[in-house]
Amino acid sequence: MTRALVTGGAGFIGSHLCEALLDRGWSVVCVDDLSTGSRSNVGYLEELGGKRFHVVIEDLSAGEWESKAGEGGFDLVFHLASAASPPDYLAMPLQTLLVGSTGTWRAVEFAYQRGARFIFTSTSEVYGDPLVHPQNEGYWGNVNPIGPRSVYDEGKRFSEALTIARYRELGQSVGIARLFNTYGPRMRPGDGRVLSNFVEQALTGKPLTVYGDGSQTRSPCYVSDLVRGLIALSDSSLVGPVNLGNPHEVTVLELAHMVIEATGSSSTVEFMPLPEDDPKKRCPDIGLAMRELAWSPSVALRDGLVMFIEWMRARVDGVIG
Repeated sequence: MTRALVTGGAGFIGSHLCEALLDRGWSVVCVDDLSTGSRSNVGYLEELGGKRFHVVIEDLSAGEWESKAGEGGFDLVFHLASAASPPDYLAMPLQTLLVGSTGTWRAVEFAYQRGARFIFTSTSEVYGDPLVHPQNEGYWGNVNPIGPRSVYDEGKRFSEALTIARYRELGQSVGIARLFNTYGPRMRPGDGRVLSNFVEQALTGKPLTVYGDGSQTRSPCYVSDLVRGLIALSDSSLVGPVNLGNPHEVTVLELAHMVIEATGSSSTVEFMPLPEDDPKKRCPDIGLAMRELAWSPSVALRDGLVMFIEWMRARVDGVIG
């Protein structure tokens, strides 16, 4: 039986990854401090997995999670722990930097000591406000190291540097994935990310908040596709970094109108000033993932939106959770 540890496993993407690993018949340890994740995201997985699923509620940077993860070796360590939406990491700047430095150090060292392959989930934010489009893994990025978003961006960039240094010096088995604009069930309504905000606003009849003129672009990737890419990376020997995202690029304004149409909402669009350092373009070049992992996304945006809206509607209406 393959044994995996997932940091940030009670979060949006982490909980889907835990579920996919359990479906494979693996044993999974989920480590999360619940600062942005939720126990409800993994509650049913405890019933589904039984003794194969164990939750450790600890701060990755400061807690005693290593001793609580259980004895013996692991095959895989997936490091997803971090605040990911701007309101969250702007409200917790030091905590975000700690999990992107000390937290990564502890997670990658744990993997090394337990004989596990280490998969680090980085972000498209390492490209900053890009001057190359679409973004490929060879692009070094255009990042403001002291801007308000730097607590997240630079934490991820440091984690990439640490991960690759351990590969070069210690020969540690590692893989680095750069995730692009993932969406789907278990996102918190209105968590500050574009699609969760839009869907929550549309379902409650509020104006959809579009920053700037809405011409900035995003490339939404449905969460099941993203998780499939992470598992493909873990199954391979690829070091990376490798982009995981959907190359179907749309403007933020187009997304707003798609959400209004898909929800049948009477909401309007409200324009607000563009936040500092907000990237104007975001679209992955996934050629490397296609060649080395035989991976590409399969869920069309309109189909993914239908599933996401159905899940979100139940929460907004108070039917579930």
